[in-house]
Amino acid sequence: MTNFILIGIFVGFGMLFRRLKAFPKESAQVLNMFALYVSLPALILLKVPQLQLGREALVVAVVPWVMLLLSVALILLAARRFGWSRSKTGVLLLVVPVGNTSFMGVPMVNAFFGPSGIPYLIVYDQIGTMLIFALYGSLILAIYGREGTLKASAVAWRALTFPPTTAALLALALSPWPYPEVVVTTLHGISQSLTPLVMTAIGLQLNWRLQPSVFGPLSFGLAVKLLVAPVAALIFCRLLGMSGLPVDVAVFEAGMPPMVTAGALAVAAGMESELAVALVGIGMIFAFVTLPIVFFLL
Repeated sequence: MTNFILIGIFVGFGMLFRRLKAFPKESAQVLNMFALYVSLPALILLKVPQLQLGREALVVAVVPWVMLLLSVALILLAARRFGWSRSKTGVLLLVVPVGNTSFMGVPMVNAFFGPSGIPYLIVYDQIGTMLIFALYGSLILAIYGREGTLKASAVAWRALTFPPTTAALLALALSPWPYPEVVVTTLHGISQSLTPLVMTAIGLQLNWRLQPSVFGPLSFGLAVKLLVAPVAALIFCRLLGMSGLPVDVAVFEAGMPPMVTAGALAVAAGMESELAVALVGIGMIFAFVTLPIVFFLL
C-alpha cells in the first residue's frame, strides 16, 4: 500500500510541475529517456539472473500472445460494426495490444506483488510485449501507416535494440557468473530511480481535452486493454488450472495501459494522432483504478 501511495504522490508532483514555468515542455521526455536508458536497464540487469526459466516462465510468455489474438479480433469486429476510419482502426490495432509493461509495469507490480514479481514481469515484457511490438507492430505500421513514413524493418530493429532488450540479453549472457557485491548495490541504487521518474513524467503528460469523434474508439480500446484483456487472461489461466505468482503477474501485466512508444509511432506514421495520444495518456490515468480491481480478482 505504501508503494501505491508513493506512485500517486509522484504523479501528483508531475501534475503540479506541469503548471510551473520552472519545468520546460520537454521535462517529461527527459525523464522518460533517463528511465529508458539508465533506470530500467539497471533493474533488468539486476533481476534477470534471479529468474528461473521453467514451466511457470513459459506460461508468463504465452499470455501476451493470446491477448494479442483476442485484442485484434475484437478491434476488427468493432471497426466493421461502427464504421471507424482506417486511421482510427490502425491506431487501435497498433496501440491496444501492446501494454506499458515495463515503465508503468515495474512500479505497479512492485507495489502490488513486491520485488519477487519483477523477474516474471521481465519475461512478459521481453518475450511478450517487445517481440509483439517488433514483429506484429511492424506489420501494422506497414499496412496502416502513411506510405514512406516508417519502414517496418526500421521499427523491428528499434524494438530489438531497445535498451531494456539489450540489458536483458546482456544479463542472460552474464547469468552464469554472480555479480560482485558492489555491482549489485550500484544496480539496485540506480534502479530505485525508476518509479519517481516514470510516475512524475506521467503526471507531466496528462491531458483531458478531446474531440467527440474520438470517444467511441477510445472507450472501446481502453475497455479491451484495461478490463477485457486481464479478465480474459485470468479465465484462460484458471481454465488451464494455473495459479501462483507467475500467473498472477502475467494477468496483472495483461491489464497495463497502452505502450507509450506504440502511441508515438502511430502519430509518426500519420495515423489518428489524437486517438493515439489519448489511449496512452488517459489509459494511464484509468489504470490506477482498474489495476487494483484486477489485483482484487486474483
